[in-house]
Amino acid sequence: MKLIVDGAVIAPVELGFEDLAALPGQIEDISALVSGREGGGVPLSRVLGRAGLRPDATHVTCESSDGKFKASVPLAAVRDAIVVYRLGDDPLPPSHGGPLRFLIPDAGVCDSAEVDRCANVKFLARLHVTRGAGDDTRPDQSPSSPRRG
Repeated sequence: MKLIVDGAVIAPVELGFEDLAALPGQIEDISALVSGREGGGVPLSRVLGRAGLRPDATHVTCESSDGKFKASVPLAAVRDAIVVYRLGDDPLPPSHGGPLRFLIPDAGVCDSAEVDRCANVKFLARLHVTRGAGDDTRPDQSPSSPRRG
């Protein structure tokens, strides 16, 4: 399991389980932030900090491991997001959306124009940082939606 972080970053990286576990700011139990969820993770800001954001970066596209599901969301709206990567001391199992899962703890953010519950991406494999909205395969729920596929 590797998480690719690329695009509008200073230095693209691939992060494995040990790399994610070594990042500061670990969240030991996400159920304290999101009721009903299990596992541990690391803040998105720490993951992106490892690659370094370019000054003009505005969005991140969260892509599933099969490449079929992509959710492009504004970085400002998901600043508190978490990359969940473990259950106890082991990798997050597929039954929990693993080995990696993108989780937005603030449900209120999930009801904004560009962020919805579909932005909580299971089977996460890539975080592609972009200038402007990137590829997005979520269902279009409004006529003025900026999403594209």
